[in-house]
Amino acid sequence: MDVHWFHCFLSESNTLRVVILGRAGSGKSSLANTILGKQLFQISHTAGSGRSKCQAKTRSVKGRSVTLIDTPGLFDTDVSEGDLQCEILRCITEHAPGPHAFLIVLKVEKFTEQEQAVIDKIEEYFSEAVFRYTTVVFTHGDQLDDGQTTTDFVHHDKSLDELVKRCGGRCHVVDNKYWKKSPNDNYRSNQYQVEEILNTIEKTLEENKGSCYTNEMLQLLDSESSQNVI
Repeated sequence: MDVHWFHCFLSESNTLRVVILGRAGSGKSSLANTILGKQLFQISHTAGSGRSKCQAKTRSVKGRSVTLIDTPGLFDTDVSEGDLQCEILRCITEHAPGPHAFLIVLKVEKFTEQEQAVIDKIEEYFSEAVFRYTTVVFTHGDQLDDGQTTTDFVHHDKSLDELVKRCGGRCHVVDNKYWKKSPNDNYRSNQYQVEEILNTIEKTLEENKGSCYTNEMLQLLDSESSQNVI
């Protein structure tokens, strides 16, 4: 399917729309709470969360209006793939004309075949074009070695390095548990990293000339899923 890009400048709603994707248990909901600065998203502490619905919340963050769409975890054994795909597509189409950015959430750990399967599934759902709008965000930043940055971490893994390159080199890190207070090292501060994430999203929007992501495939699959219900 061809991808269609529709202009959706922030002047229309003054709100950044951001979709969060990742494997169940990767820390997606905690990341959403960290970005919004408030416990607005339901968190499950197990990989099989059973949460089959998207959550969407809007809040002002550092002078910006931000809508975060937290999707059910990919490969969650409690949710069938068909239901998962339909729910993600439904939620995105409800936030028309489309998201300005995607965040792929990964833990600071070895990039395995399971993580690659998540990336492959994201590409299957949204096409290669999704990476033009995507930033990789690592959670569990406390697992970084002393003085290590995400750039250092990524360069040590060929597959991870290739993924970040597909995303235009965009990657950041948070720690939803240990980086809540202001440390001596600004890099290891959620407050600093959230500002960086938002700046990156706005730069991505500029690079895409103010357009948001939408895909003819999303509309087709949404139509098909609706027909299957009838």
